[in-house]
Amino acid sequence: MKRPAAAAVAAVVAAAIIAYAALAPGGPEAPAADRGLGMVINAPGAADAARARAIYEQAASTGIGRTNAYMFWDLVEPEPGRFDWSSTDAAMSLSRDSGLSVTLFFSLVNGASLGPFPEWMGEPDLASVDAGRLAAVLDAALSRYGLVDSLIIAGQAEEHFRYSDSDARAYQELFGRVYSEIKERHPGVLVGSAYSLHGIINKDLARIVGDEGDFVAFTYFPTDSLNEVSRTPSEARADLDLALELAGARPAAFFEVGWSTSGFVGGSEADQAAFAAELLDFYGQNRGSLEFVTWYRQYDRPEGSCSFSPELGEGQVSLGGAPGLGGSEHVAERLGHYVCASGLLREDGSPKPAWAAFAGP
Repeated sequence: MKRPAAAAVAAVVAAAIIAYAALAPGGPEAPAADRGLGMVINAPGAADAARARAIYEQAASTGIGRTNAYMFWDLVEPEPGRFDWSSTDAAMSLSRDSGLSVTLFFSLVNGASLGPFPEWMGEPDLASVDAGRLAAVLDAALSRYGLVDSLIIAGQAEEHFRYSDSDARAYQELFGRVYSEIKERHPGVLVGSAYSLHGIINKDLARIVGDEGDFVAFTYFPTDSLNEVSRTPSEARADLDLALELAGARPAAFFEVGWSTSGFVGGSEADQAAFAAELLDFYGQNRGSLEFVTWYRQYDRPEGSCSFSPELGEGQVSLGGAPGLGGSEHVAERLGHYVCASGLLREDGSPKPAWAAFAGP
């Protein structure tokens, strides 16, 4: 997956972290944090550090106990052995200060794309990625950020492996070597891969789900292959049940799961609220079989600011994102509308009905 230059990425990261939103009304005391329940914390626009802190505190006040962090190799190791943490320190500090654990996505496989890798690495395929070097950068990240308790190095993996059994085998071999080194150095960190549950369902790719790691993670949108909402909340609940079957004997996890309210793609606030209730009920009933469930995401973004192309993600692994969808502008446009309106809070900070499922009335 190609991305903008590092300076442009840093600006996007800063805008996402240092942002303003008014606190939504809540109860007098924050509930005890649930480490199994999370939220992708974001903001609709840029502002100052104090307001960024308020956004994290607002998310934590719902009782969630975790969030996601997204890390790219080319940014954190621009030269061999020299690490630059400027793209992740601020968000990690805010997560730590808010008492949140972190699920770290390190972009090795991101949909149909690999990396992005640092320029000094060239453009390796999975068979030629140095397992020791990958383990070293992951060790550096986990040593720096002790709040990371789960690690994912492949997202939307079914899209990458659907046409290449040899790539799937190369990934499993690489994963096995890296897994052993990480578990030796950080035995408390759980390591797994992530798949797009709706992609698996829409394209009949259940065979792609591998058996590597401590858990099987999924992203989930209730959409068809055009990124339009195609399920009712109760039908989406049945999709969630399928994830438990696909995980087999290991715990399942939902790395990103949500519902858009964009009418452009067939979403609505009422359906989002109904699905949020279904999701939390699913979580409560299956807690022993789930490592974590993380809602995507806290705030809506301004319409038009969530553009995607086959080469360019939004800076996060996307739920059924543009990679691998044939470059269709129609599909990418719908993904942009979907993502921008997937928050529990509107741009102005006012809560949608689904917010109450997490924060209470």
